[in-house]
Amino acid sequence: MVAETKKLTEQFPPGTPVVVRQTVTTFDRDRALTHSETVGTVEDWEFLPTGSWYAHGKNDRLWLMRLKLRKVDGEITLLVIDDLTSIARLEAAKN
Repeated sequence: MVAETKKLTEQFPPGTPVVVRQTVTTFDRDRALTHSETVGTVEDWEFLPTGSWYAHGKNDRLWLMRLKLRKVDGEITLLVIDDLTSIARLEAAKN
């Protein structure tokens, strides 16, 4: 995970415009996949703990990699990056 984190932070440093595509598997009758896309500029990469007391990770917390992103409308959002997340660099708009 450390090598993967370093690769992501080097490939998408703060200031990089990106589109983040996340996939969530629903566990109802049909086990459907739901996709969402978020467009913005990378603000920061962080490892933050969950509030999960049962995770049995460092300090009894599960630490997840999060991407702080500034969306086009100025909103700041914090996305959890997992194995089903893909990130692509966006090219700056040309006049």
